[in-house]
Amino acid sequence: MLDIKFIRENKELVKQNCIDRRAKVDIDLVLKLDEERKNLLKQAEELRSLRNAKSKGKPTDEEIKKMREVGDSITKLETELEEVTAKYTEEIMKIPNLTHPDSPIGEEADFKVIYKNFEPKDFSFKPLDHEELMLKNNLIDFDRATKTSGAKFYFLKNNLVRLNQALISYGMDIANKYGYETIETPDLAKNEVLRGVGFNPRSGEETQIYSIENSDLSLVGTAEITIGGYHSNEVLDLNEGPKKYIAISHCFRTEAGSYGRTSKGLFRVHQFTKLEMFVFCKPEDSEKYHEEILKIEKEIMDGLEIPYQVIDIASGDLGGPAYRKFDIEGYMTMKGDDKHQGGYGELTSCSNCTDYQARRLNIKYKQDDGSTAFVHTLNGTAVVLSRFPIVIAENHQQKDGTIAVPKALQKYCGFKKL
Repeated sequence: MLDIKFIRENKELVKQNCIDRRAKVDIDLVLKLDEERKNLLKQAEELRSLRNAKSKGKPTDEEIKKMREVGDSITKLETELEEVTAKYTEEIMKIPNLTHPDSPIGEEADFKVIYKNFEPKDFSFKPLDHEELMLKNNLIDFDRATKTSGAKFYFLKNNLVRLNQALISYGMDIANKYGYETIETPDLAKNEVLRGVGFNPRSGEETQIYSIENSDLSLVGTAEITIGGYHSNEVLDLNEGPKKYIAISHCFRTEAGSYGRTSKGLFRVHQFTKLEMFVFCKPEDSEKYHEEILKIEKEIMDGLEIPYQVIDIASGDLGGPAYRKFDIEGYMTMKGDDKHQGGYGELTSCSNCTDYQARRLNIKYKQDDGSTAFVHTLNGTAVVLSRFPIVIAENHQQKDGTIAVPKALQKYCGFKKL
């Protein structure tokens, strides 16, 4: 969340940023609740000081009566303070992060393409989509998964299972070269951690989160949640450099309202495995590590020989925590239509969240003068085992319907074709 002092001093800037981010937040209400909260706190503290001063001597009966009245007033103020603080917290948590000055302003479609590696190849035959290819090669079973678990689940089979294991090892090795420590995370996290990272459990029919009934836990949709909570309520020593992690987790998403031709097969599913990079660093270093995460993502994609483009996400599509976000979109034949052989679809994201998550999770670092300040957090996808198999299958398909394995993965999986 944003610093309330910053909001007070930059009210109009924050209001405009909320407009740019398409966030419906009443900034005046936040400031009003903040004033009420401060006034109630001041009144309660004054009454407590009065009660403490009177308790030092031997009070008269009249003073005892007055102190009981003071106690009742303190209790009433504390109740009001609790209610106002809860409402204040609810409202301030709705305010999105600030927006990088270079981010495009606009809706989802207003992104800016900032890099392309190479143009997709023209197939000499009519290309298939990944679902057709995987079914043809006995690599996946959607029907039996639907029978077992429901729509948007799947059984992986045969060499696709091994290919996915190879992708994980491949992604880990590249991230490890840059000093990222490998972690495997829990599949569940406390709801307070989800809220701190910027996800909203139990938020109505459109929620993307699977919450566990009669508990304060939810299944995670990304290791960003669990690694974000890893250092919550800690003061980090960053004098030797940032804390950098490459984390593997299972991910669970309801994908509410995401059915249709462009989300067929593995493109939008309820469960998948993902490698996620996460960095805790000093504020002055966050843009540098944002570029590093993007560099790693590009290196991973280049090794897989996939045509892709990098886009700078527009303000209205950033979500709450991100200050700036880059997506890598891979070329997919499943995105084609009658006029186009294919199109681009999201594979990875990398976000600089500045101190937005750190304030909510209370993660600080020790400065040279001994004081503490909030860290900056960054995250980015290294490998996602729903969409990476899509682009490998669709871009490396052969005329006979087989799928060639990129050279970079062959040493990990031990075969050249799926």
